[in-house]
Amino acid sequence: MDATALKVWLDQINSCPWQYTLLLSLGALTFARFTFKTLVVFFQTFILSGIDLKKFGAKKGAWAVVTGASDGIGREFAIQLGSAGFNVLLVARNAKMLNDVAVEIATKTKSAVETNIYLIDFAQNDDLKYDGLKALLHTLDVGVLVNNVGKSHAMPTYFAETVEQENADIVAINVNATIRVTHAVLPGMIQRKRGLVLNLGSFAGLVPSPMLATYSGTKAFLETFTSALADEVRSHGVVVQHLNTYFVVSKMSNIRRTSALIPSPASYVRACLSKIGFSCGAALTQRPGTLTAFWSHAILDYAMHVIGWKSQFIAYTHSLHKDIRRRALRKQEREAKKQ
Repeated sequence: MDATALKVWLDQINSCPWQYTLLLSLGALTFARFTFKTLVVFFQTFILSGIDLKKFGAKKGAWAVVTGASDGIGREFAIQLGSAGFNVLLVARNAKMLNDVAVEIATKTKSAVETNIYLIDFAQNDDLKYDGLKALLHTLDVGVLVNNVGKSHAMPTYFAETVEQENADIVAINVNATIRVTHAVLPGMIQRKRGLVLNLGSFAGLVPSPMLATYSGTKAFLETFTSALADEVRSHGVVVQHLNTYFVVSKMSNIRRTSALIPSPASYVRACLSKIGFSCGAALTQRPGTLTAFWSHAILDYAMHVIGWKSQFIAYTHSLHKDIRRRALRKQEREAKKQ
């Protein structure tokens, strides 16, 4: 800036001092808020440790209940919570797979914790099975509940073309199971003045996902349900958190290889359990109770809210799902020709 331009700029400021002061103040406040949020996300994600699991009864005889515990993320939650010192109740529909998880927990903990199994198919909405689970839960000191069980669409499909039974199963598993199991566990936690409830969410609930409309809607429900419930029970010493999750290697995601953005179930669960009580990538984004724990997911969550172009993310997701569907249909055609 030359001397003449500087003089003109100073004259403008002197002629309208309060307007320039206001603009400078707003700019400074915006920058300060951005800096503060960035520091909170950084320290929570990379530096600080969350609430110690001992607060919820680890190594004190308390139980961890994990739904969908037969494989993937649920299996890892069961194993890592057992290793942390919780007795573990494994809940799913496959007896053999649950027995394998129980054996692995016993091996890793040298039988220092108990395991139990309850078989239920959450898609069935079976009242007798739910009543049996509720009766069992009332006999246990439940310190942690992980609502992990979930179902997505077989492949991205437009809602108008989705089979009705698939929609019903997704709602039964992702919504009804979470509500009913949480309702069975929560009164005991409130009475004991301690507890942790983790609801496994998805970026599909953060950004509406065309061609996965029902699944996306159920995951958005979990976020809102968690925020409301967390405020209800906070004064009773119960922590409720929604785990906002990007892709993880699992059967549901159909991803087999890890990358910076796609962790293994073990790495993902380890991150979640080390950040209890924090928000990490979801910090200061008007989503109370949400935790985006894994470091690259946290950065992505943070970046999406800084950019703020949700409609563009929706359009990108739609394009991505159309491509995934095309490839899935081609694979089906190839397999059909082999038969």
